[in-house]
Amino acid sequence: MEKKSEGLDAADRAILQLLQEDAFMTTKEMGARLNLTTTPVFERVKRLEREGYVTGYTALLNRRKIGLPMLVFCDVALKEHNRDFLLRFEEAVVGLPEVIECHHITGEYDYMLKVVVRDMDDYQHFIKEKLAALENIGRVQSHFVMTEVKNTTVLPVDNTL
Repeated sequence: MEKKSEGLDAADRAILQLLQEDAFMTTKEMGARLNLTTTPVFERVKRLEREGYVTGYTALLNRRKIGLPMLVFCDVALKEHNRDFLLRFEEAVVGLPEVIECHHITGEYDYMLKVVVRDMDDYQHFIKEKLAALENIGRVQSHFVMTEVKNTTVLPVDNTL
């Protein structure tokens, strides 16, 4: 039996899928693909935005074309784990432009950072001058991406469990 996201019907999920694939798609184009008129599509999109299913629209850039070909996953273990240290680390990481994702994780490390830089020299500068300069850094382990097999922002709304 298929489980659905609470409050979403098939048309809502189809609209979310279309928006993820092309946020510039007009309500008229969506309506044509979904056999709906523009008014219900427009109203559904606005409701999905209002209810927080759609949190924003953005342009996705090719990091290589803008001079950031090196992608690194960086595991960080903190020395101390009290609330203040965690919050201070998170606040500091948010201010580092090289870090495009930060996840508080379980396991041997506390955080996983997704970092983009121009080259190894830039990454070394990032580690030495920025990350290691943060209070409470214990260990850091870097994973350099050789090949991106899959990189998408599209969530599987039609296959929601």
